Amino acid sequence: MVFSFLKGQFIDVIEWTDASRDTMVYRFERYGNSIMYGAKLTVREGQMAVFIHEGQLADVFEPGMYLLETNNMPLLTALQHWDHGFNSPFKSEIYFVNTRRFTGLKWGTQNPVMLRDPEFGPLRLRAFGSYAVRVKDPAPFMREIVGTDGDFTEDKIAGQIRNIVVQKVSRVLAASGIPALDMAANTKDLSDVVAKAIAPTLEEYGLEMPELYIENISLPPEVEKVLDQRTSMGIVGDLNKYTQFSAAQAMQKAAEGGGDGGMGAGLGAGMGMGMGMAMAQAMGQNQGAGPSAPPPPPPASEPMWHIAENGQTRGPFAQSQLAGQITRETLVWTEGQSGWQKAGDIPALAGLFASMPPPPPPAG
Repeated sequence: MVFSFLKGQFIDVIEWTDASRDTMVYRFERYGNSIMYGAKLTVREGQMAVFIHEGQLADVFEPGMYLLETNNMPLLTALQHWDHGFNSPFKSEIYFVNTRRFTGLKWGTQNPVMLRDPEFGPLRLRAFGSYAVRVKDPAPFMREIVGTDGDFTEDKIAGQIRNIVVQKVSRVLAASGIPALDMAANTKDLSDVVAKAIAPTLEEYGLEMPELYIENISLPPEVEKVLDQRTSMGIVGDLNKYTQFSAAQAMQKAAEGGGDGGMGAGLGAGMGMGMGMAMAQAMGQNQGAGPSAPPPPPPASEPMWHIAENGQTRGPFAQSQLAGQITRETLVWTEGQSGWQKAGDIPALAGLFASMPPPPPPAG
């Protein structure tokens, strides 16, 4: 106990090294707050030292090394009424203020921001991002924020600053007049406007915000879904061609599926194609222009045929579409058939060749 008292009275080196990376203010602890007159104070880059004497802010020291004497402590000397011969210990609290940037702090709108979009009308938006903050003036920071907290970390003020950021972001987004679809291209300008609007409030706390980023501005999920559908329609372009392409893909899957499942898929493709054609025709009539609607699809009950020519296959084709495309010698295949057969040997296709004479007899 005696050793601790003597150590507190006579050790004359005052410094602080921060290993936590999140401490904004650290109170230098001494036994009975006693400091030797002439002690050495070391303030490193990224720090400032604040002397509090009997509840009053006495002196602020910037980076450097100081001998605590009357000529280096004018305010504290005036408070103590020292003369030049004073060399006894004095009692003051010393706070080290970390002035480096505290980066990677997050903010986000807890509730959507309501605004009137020039394109979509009333709209709700959410936004989030990050920011950095640092102490610019230790005196108001100690008076307004820290008080007597001897271990003040960034998380103790992050919530308060986050609320300020969200409030300013909400106001700037609502008043910007920028369409929601163009905000992603303007996040840098919006961030600058928000940072400028926040600066006076932070200055009252002795703080500044060297970095502020709006990382994302998003629409509600239901609006994004409708927007995706609208984008898809723009990509589709010609609805007639898209419908034909979709139907061809469906019939190809039906032919490859096999069994009842393949027949069901073919039936579904026929129904889907019919619905698509009807939709395309209705859109063409509403627009008053465009080509006439294509003929209706073949009945779903028609078998679909594949044609083999020159080592490759074509199709599938509905049976009513085979006329003029095949001869009796053409190899064809349909669902349920064991292998490729000549069209002339298949009874179901006999009607296609009724008006065609058989091959001529051999010469001689």
